Amino acid sequence: MPALLRLLAVAVFAQGTSEFVLAGLLPGIATDLGVPLARAGLLTSGFALGMVLGAPVMAAAARRLAPRWALSGFLAVFIAAHVLGAGTGSFALLLTSRVVAAAANAGFLAVTLSTVTRVVPAGRRTRALAVVLGGTTLALVAGVPAGALVGDLLGWRATLGAIALLCLPPLVAVLVAAPARPAADAGTGAAGTIGRELASLRARPVRLDLALTALVNGATFGSFTYLAAVAAGPAGLTGGALPALLAVFGVGALLGVTLAGRIGDRHGRRLITVTGPALVAGWALLTWAADAPVALWVLTPVQGALSFALGSTLVARVVATADAPTMGGSFATAALNVGAVVGPVGAGPALDAVGAGGPFAVSAALVLAAVGLWGVVTVRARRASRAARADRQPGGPAGDRR
Repeated sequence: MPALLRLLAVAVFAQGTSEFVLAGLLPGIATDLGVPLARAGLLTSGFALGMVLGAPVMAAAARRLAPRWALSGFLAVFIAAHVLGAGTGSFALLLTSRVVAAAANAGFLAVTLSTVTRVVPAGRRTRALAVVLGGTTLALVAGVPAGALVGDLLGWRATLGAIALLCLPPLVAVLVAAPARPAADAGTGAAGTIGRELASLRARPVRLDLALTALVNGATFGSFTYLAAVAAGPAGLTGGALPALLAVFGVGALLGVTLAGRIGDRHGRRLITVTGPALVAGWALLTWAADAPVALWVLTPVQGALSFALGSTLVARVVATADAPTMGGSFATAALNVGAVVGPVGAGPALDAVGAGGPFAVSAALVLAAVGLWGVVTVRARRASRAARADRQPGGPAGDRR
């Protein structure tokens, strides 16, 4: 793997940490800035909204730029937003900085996903994407706990400053090693106009993969968002067991992304076919065993591995099948974040209405819908393939015409 990809993964790690760590910093922010905790919670909603809207808008704005300048520009804005946020005493300005940082994050990830297809051979793209997306899983394992620890010891401003510093080495790497020609000039696909790229994203296989990505990620973050609340409530976990459980989920996620990277290029369809039903079964089991600590400890890493193996494979399919070298990554990013917004929105009321198993039940339903969509499309594809083979046989319709 090129060294550039690993440094891009460092940037994704820092950005993922920024996205997830704020939940643990909200009490300190609310106290420091003199706002209610519920209002401070708008910082996480603002970041999610910036990610969803920012991915296609930023990618479209940067599509005529070389990846070197697009990536470095997005990273520079992301760093500046964190420096501004760390130094402000205004909640409104902090919220604005979070939305701007999220939009830059979304643009950076979208261009990164598209750039991967240019710097590695076609047969290694899933593995390369796994390296980059591994930054997100490492953020769950190490970045969020470390950021929370820094926040506890030095304050939330220090956490934002550390995230900005972590992005400096990737910024240098991008300026030195990222492609210096725009994708539209690189001879890849139908990059002539944005209309042609958007038309390719409306193709049925691409729309399917985008829908599956949103459903699976919605299930993942619907349960992950409330995992600590469930564990601390009915399951009775306390103290250091709660961050440890979240870290175990992250370890499983990292293993899942690694597995998908190893086999996704050759066995992507089979991986989707196997992991989808297994993921449904795991969420269903947790629905009925959410109050059992043993079940949480056993199934949490398994679900993390299955979720991210399936999710990263679907992202790779979007980038590979869409004839959209500058916009494909943006819509994959948007689909991921639509899921990250919708999943918790559905899981929260389920927790209140059903109890500890509610979020897991919502996750099971979302993945079940994804499995159903995949199954219908697979069956139709097999029928079409059999019909085509029969048509080519002697005595078939094509043979009769000959």
